[in-house]
Amino acid sequence: MSALPFTGERFTPECVREMWYEHWHRYAFAAPVLRGKRVLDAACGEGYGSAILAGVAESVDGVDISADAVGHARDRYGNRPGLTFHVADATRLPFPDAHFDAVVSFETLEHLEAQDERLAGFRRVLSPSGFLLISSPDKRVYSDLSGYQNEFHVRELYRKELIDLIHRHFPAMRLFGQKLMFQSMIVADDGVLDSAGVSISADGGTRLESRFTLDPMYFLVACAASESALPNLPSLHVFSDQEESVYRHYEHEIRKNMQAGQMLIERDRRIAELEAALSRAQSVTAAPEVSNPPPTAQPFWRRWF
Repeated sequence: MSALPFTGERFTPECVREMWYEHWHRYAFAAPVLRGKRVLDAACGEGYGSAILAGVAESVDGVDISADAVGHARDRYGNRPGLTFHVADATRLPFPDAHFDAVVSFETLEHLEAQDERLAGFRRVLSPSGFLLISSPDKRVYSDLSGYQNEFHVRELYRKELIDLIHRHFPAMRLFGQKLMFQSMIVADDGVLDSAGVSISADGGTRLESRFTLDPMYFLVACAASESALPNLPSLHVFSDQEESVYRHYEHEIRKNMQAGQMLIERDRRIAELEAALSRAQSVTAAPEVSNPPPTAQPFWRRWF
């Protein structure tokens, strides 16, 4: 079937590389702790994330205010067992109290002004032992430092603002940061990751930090009514794709730049040769012409011999 048109307001799976990584990673991070649970995917958009979670959850209800997005989601993913899509406003959820074990809402909070109302609604439909996984960009990094303004964002939050908002509705929380990075990985040959370590180079590599010190682009928060209800999420979660699309694109661009650099060197060499030839030609053209001198008059007596 045809893809949902990409307008910049919501992600579609046809987006590639960096944007794809960011959005897919959040659902990959959430999926293990949602196994066997009744899940609400609030502001589900195109529906790809709800479809991912439907592979592990007991049931998934995807909700979005856009009838076009929901219609597309039903056509594309509606045959998945336990997966249902609804047209509804996430600030006025059409579900009874304590209906879900978990709610996920990724990159939607910043799209509306009524943020307290949305979180209150999430708290209402969660069971007492349920939890919310929610993400939002850090305004300082996403907008202030980059100078970028997303036309679809209504109210972005700084770190403290996000924490304060969450705490007004959920007493227990754990904060994570998400950031796309270029890194070198050393992994056990058996592929089992039973522990993790990090080193961050600073001052040109002369100093190493043994804790993660880079500013995240996005915050992801796990929150609940109590500490005991918080999901057991890993401190570090790495996401990639088997094709290594981001690295392959980077490698392709590097090769293109190297080829372009060689072409520029050859062009400059050829230009220098042509300029030298032109200079030589101009020198010859500018030289004064030498006329033949008039014949020297001979003495009269030479004419007889």
